[in-house]
Amino acid sequence: MLILEVNNTIVTPALALLPKKMDTKEARQILLTIGLQESLFKYRQQINGPARGFWQFEKGGGMRGVLTHPATAGYAKEIQQERGHGVGVNAAFDALDKDDIFAAAMARLLMWSDPFPLPELDQVQRAWKFYERTWRPGKPHPDKWPGFHKQVQEALK
Repeated sequence: MLILEVNNTIVTPALALLPKKMDTKEARQILLTIGLQESLFKYRQQINGPARGFWQFEKGGGMRGVLTHPATAGYAKEIQQERGHGVGVNAAFDALDKDDIFAAAMARLLMWSDPFPLPELDQVQRAWKFYERTWRPGKPHPDKWPGFHKQVQEALK
């Protein structure tokens, strides 16, 4: 239930802010799996850490990267202003734990900045490698990924 609720109330409106080509089944699958992996959709601030939002962005890496990457900067700045979050990295970072839709859109843009195609729906290990490459988790938990991936896959059927 939680996965469908997040998909319907957060991910769908976030993807509506972006070009249609960014809204695919594969994008939703990995976006929701990453959200579970990072926060269980419970924690908008990292426990004992600096990351924010359900997708646990850090200011220097993820947030700055999305706002400066040639493939995402324009979209990110437009959404930041449209959602009323001012201008710049600090303002965007401060919004991540207050605006779930904004956080989801930024997470999708981080995924968009990766030069490789998204993993197909059944490619659990490839999805894990994509997550490692794009999120660069400090304390990865690869043992949890397959279960989260399967939960999302089942929920989205």
